[in-house]
Amino acid sequence: MCDSVDEVTRAVLAKNDGLAASLREALARRGVSVVNLLSSPGSGKTELLGRVLARAVERSLPVAALTADLATENDADRLARSGAPVKQLLTDGLCHLEARQLRGHVEGWLPAGTSLLFVENVGNLVCPASYDLGESLRVVLMAVTEGEDKPLKYPTAFGSAHLVVLTKTDLAGPAGFDEAAFEANVQRVNPGVEVLRSCARTGTGVDTLLGRVLAVRDGAPVHQPPLAPRPHTHTREGAEAGLVP
Repeated sequence: MCDSVDEVTRAVLAKNDGLAASLREALARRGVSVVNLLSSPGSGKTELLGRVLARAVERSLPVAALTADLATENDADRLARSGAPVKQLLTDGLCHLEARQLRGHVEGWLPAGTSLLFVENVGNLVCPASYDLGESLRVVLMAVTEGEDKPLKYPTAFGSAHLVVLTKTDLAGPAGFDEAAFEANVQRVNPGVEVLRSCARTGTGVDTLLGRVLAVRDGAPVHQPPLAPRPHTHTREGAEAGLVP
């Protein structure tokens, strides 16, 4: 029974990876880079993304955002205040996004000329970590209130990150957060990954994060995490799935 479950899981992930590879190539042909944002609920991901989008709009950068939740359009409403094009993706109970969902929502919606698409994944550090969305950059965020050992508890998420962002740093003192221990734990599961400090309330780290994302869009090399999705060759199914023009 366990072997059967494992085989089904591997087949599902393999199919997703094929779709993700096809979507990545299709979006690249349009000049679009995707940033996949992963975190637990309450990390401050939405607030920080809203600040980044607002800064991009101020600079007339062609950005857009998709935000995923099990229910409600609250986050889309919040992000739309930035002035950037935003679309809500409701998963109807699914705890993660898959490449097929992203493809379905991008088609016919993504504004012409967009070069940077932020995807705010479902608040969860378990399931989303296993699904490649065709992203150019995977960013894992964590608030100082979550504890220094979070990277050790969720090694797949942190071990697959191209970039780690520490949020709510203004609360580090009151929370008794040990930043040195956190940094050591991050490096233990993902040696060499950069850790950015941020605070959406004060704006700390907003420009730095936007700068890193733009650099990747413009061709800068990204960190290679130990658990990065492996490259896949095109299968017939994957090729047929590339429906984004």
